[in-house]
Amino acid sequence: MTINGAKRIFVALSGLLVSLGAVSFTAAPGAAAAATASSVPAVADAWEKSPVYVDPAASDQLPRADADALAQKIKDADKPVLVAVLPADFPKQDLFQKLRTETGVTGVYGIRLGDAFDAKADRAVLGRAAVANLVTTYGDGGGGDAKTQLNGFVDQAVKDARGSAPASWGGESGSDGGTPVGALIGVGAVLVAGGGAAYAVVRRNRRRRAEVQRAALEKLRVVVDEDITAYGEELDRLDFHPAEAGADDAMRADYERALDSYEKAKSYMAAAQRPDEVRAVTQSLEDGRFSLALLAARREGRPLPERRAPCFFDPRHGPSVKDAQWAPPGGTERTVPVCLPDATRLADGEEPLSRTVATDSGERRPYWEAGPAYGPWAGGYFGGGMLPGLLVGTMLGGMMASPAYGADYGGVGDGAGGGYDGGDYSGSDFDPGDFGGGGDFGGGGDFGGGGDFGGGGF
Repeated sequence: MTINGAKRIFVALSGLLVSLGAVSFTAAPGAAAAATASSVPAVADAWEKSPVYVDPAASDQLPRADADALAQKIKDADKPVLVAVLPADFPKQDLFQKLRTETGVTGVYGIRLGDAFDAKADRAVLGRAAVANLVTTYGDGGGGDAKTQLNGFVDQAVKDARGSAPASWGGESGSDGGTPVGALIGVGAVLVAGGGAAYAVVRRNRRRRAEVQRAALEKLRVVVDEDITAYGEELDRLDFHPAEAGADDAMRADYERALDSYEKAKSYMAAAQRPDEVRAVTQSLEDGRFSLALLAARREGRPLPERRAPCFFDPRHGPSVKDAQWAPPGGTERTVPVCLPDATRLADGEEPLSRTVATDSGERRPYWEAGPAYGPWAGGYFGGGMLPGLLVGTMLGGMMASPAYGADYGGVGDGAGGGYDGGDYSGSDFDPGDFGGGGDFGGGGDFGGGGDFGGGGF
């Protein structure tokens, strides 16, 4: 057998390992480099082989040896963290969104552009607050040492990030350098055996995650069915007919939206397969109740209400009318949206009428003192950006902040995770709205404080 024939065998074996989800073998890990001028596709191509890319025009900022060491640190941590060092004149418009689309990796993206630095991440891997804190801590390089800045960023990012590194980062087989054919085949056999073991671990982890999600979804079904039933009863009690005297087109539109929200909520819940899909159900119910509030105001000749979050203590109370100060037992005080009856109770020193749910012990407790399964339920009502501040210091808030929460329960915000874990591949299947729109370096949807993606991986 020729050396070239052995190479083909080795590459085939390596490809088998990638398909099994195992980490690829590499003889000499290092940062990717490009021989020609960089572009977004060139960076994405390089990231497919290594987590660190240094543009040739920026090689003075991070020499090859330092880039190799940084890449190896990320690979050793087995986390989906991607770093690029680019010249200041690299095209900045929508840079993160373009790189995320081209690369397709669910992960944490850190980019040094000239002397400036910014980062973004898929919410399934790293939350918005964590990304913003990373940028605040390590993003003020101001022309300083890129090596120190990027190593600090990576050290913290690999601790916080969820998921695993893309399998393709194992690299290519490269030149055999005169290695005997038998040795290559022997290495391939070892890799196949190791790949089988790795695949067993992946399957076991996926089964565990599926069991956790199944149990969480069953808990959520009970709570959500109560919510849907309560909303349906509101519609039954509604004394309105589209053809009644005084009804106008605006009222009929409010009523139609309220009915549509009810049907959507039932449909979404019937189709839900994962806990994170419950967010769409409770979002629909929240939309419907606001439509009912608009309808009531029009019929009574009152000013139309502003769009506010539902009552924190029980979203079935409808849209909130004001903010009030409240603290959970042993926790710090925070501002929460409340309905008028609960606002009155708080002002009188009484307990609000809180929504209780079943806990693992069998007793019913307020939802913020229950298990992590109720995070997606609350997220649909209050949205990903608002919820962490409302739940800080509560049992549910603490559970939602844990590294495993996003993978098991689907994160906090709308579309968080999208069913993808860190290191997964979804190509362009992510929400561009997570970037905050287009913009240039220092504003818009790119550099300037961290942000979110919504899916991807090699």
